[in-house]
Amino acid sequence: MNFIKIIKDINDILWGPIMLFLLVGTGVLFTYRLKAIQIRKFKQAWKITFGGLFKKGEKADEDGMSSFQALTTAIAAQVGTGNLAGVATAVAAGGPGAVFWMWVSGFFGMGTIFAEAILAQLHTERVDGEITGGPAYYIKKGLGSKFLAGFFAISIIIALGFMGNMVQSSSIAESVHVAFNIPNIITGFIVAVLVGLIIVGGMKRIASFTEKIVPIMAGFYIVGALIIVLMNAEMIIPSFRMIIHGAFNPSAATGGVIGVTIKESFRYGIARGLFSNEAGMGSTPHAHAVAKVKHPAQQGLVSFMGVVIDTGVVCTLTALVILTTGSFSSGLFGAQLTQEGFTIGFGNFGTTFIAICLFFFALSTIISWYYFGEANVKYLTGKKGISVYRGIVLIFIVVGTTINAEIIWELADTFNGLMVIPNLIALIGLSSLVIKVANDYENKF
Repeated sequence: MNFIKIIKDINDILWGPIMLFLLVGTGVLFTYRLKAIQIRKFKQAWKITFGGLFKKGEKADEDGMSSFQALTTAIAAQVGTGNLAGVATAVAAGGPGAVFWMWVSGFFGMGTIFAEAILAQLHTERVDGEITGGPAYYIKKGLGSKFLAGFFAISIIIALGFMGNMVQSSSIAESVHVAFNIPNIITGFIVAVLVGLIIVGGMKRIASFTEKIVPIMAGFYIVGALIIVLMNAEMIIPSFRMIIHGAFNPSAATGGVIGVTIKESFRYGIARGLFSNEAGMGSTPHAHAVAKVKHPAQQGLVSFMGVVIDTGVVCTLTALVILTTGSFSSGLFGAQLTQEGFTIGFGNFGTTFIAICLFFFALSTIISWYYFGEANVKYLTGKKGISVYRGIVLIFIVVGTTINAEIIWELADTFNGLMVIPNLIALIGLSSLVIKVANDYENKF
C-alpha cells in the first residue's frame, strides 16, 4: 500500500461524518445558546466593522492591531484558493445543491467563529514584549490542558505554516504557468522573496499589508464575477432554483446532468464551506486575539463578518459564475471549472483574470497562515524559534512549486483535522464562558 493511499484512508476517517457533525454541531450549539446572535446583532456587526472604514486607522504595534486589521488578516486566510477550487469541487461533486449547504455551514459557522474570537481575546499573553494569542493559549489557560495546547500548536505549524503554504505556492505557480508560461520554480522564488519582505517586518507589516491588499483583491474578484453573472442575467433565477432544488432533489435540479444524491450534496457543501470560512478550525482566532477593542464580544461581532464576506459573497459569486455560464456541465473539476466559467464570460482574458486573483488570494493566505504558525512557535519556544520557522516556510514555498501537490494536499488535510479536535474540545468546554461574556456585552452596550 503506497503512502498517499494510507494518508487518504486516514483523511476519509478524520474528515468523515463525525468531524462534519462536530463542526456543524458546535455552530448549532453556539447559535442556540447565543440566541441567533448572527441575526440579532448583524446590523451592529456591520456598523462596527465598516463604520470607520475610511478613517485613518491606528498602526499595529507590540500591543496588537486594529479591529479592522485583525479582520482583514483573518479574511486573507479565509479567502484563498478554496473560494475558487473548493466551491467548484463542491458543485462538481455535490451538484448545485451543495451551495445551499455551504450557506448553512456559513450561517452556523458565524456562531462558532464568534466564540473563537471571544476566547482568543480573553486569553492573550505577552511573549518577549509582544501581545499574542490563539487556541493554544485558551486551551492551556482556559481549559487547563498543556498537552492539548501543545498538540494544537504543533499541528497548526505543520498544517498551515508548512504544508498549507506549499499548497498555496503550488496553486500560484500552476495558474501563472498556464496564463503566462512562466516556469514554476521562478514563480516560487518570486513569491518567497515577496513573502520574506513582508513577514520580516513582523505583525506591524503583516497587518499593514492585509489591511491594504484584502479589500482590493476581494473587490477586484467580486466586480469581475458580478459582471459575468449580470452578462448572463437570464440565468440568475434558474441558478438559484437549481441551488434550492438541488439541496433536496439533486436529479431534478439539473435534469440528471449531474448524478448526485442528497447525501453527496450535503457532504460536499458542508465540508467545502467549512474549509473555506475556517469556522471551528482554530486558525482565525490568532488574528482576532490581538485586536484592540473595548470588549472581547466586539471583536466576536467583527469576526463573523469574515464568514459573510467569504461564504456569503465570494463563494456564492463563484458558484453563480459556474451555474449562470453553464460551465458546471463541462465535466471539469476544481479550479479548472471556475476558470472555464470566467473564460466563457471574458474569453481568453478569463484565464489571466483567474491567474491574477489566484496569485493575490494565495499570497495573502500564505502571509496570514505564516502569522498563525508564528503565534504557535512563540507559544512553544518564545521568539527564539521564529527565525528558524521563517526560513523553513520560505524554503517550503519554493519547494511547493516543484513537486506533485496531491501528497501535500493530503498531508495538509491530515494536520488540519488534527488541529480541529483540541480546538473543538476547548470551544465546547468553555462555551459557558463565551455566553457569560456575550451577555456582559449586551448588558453594557
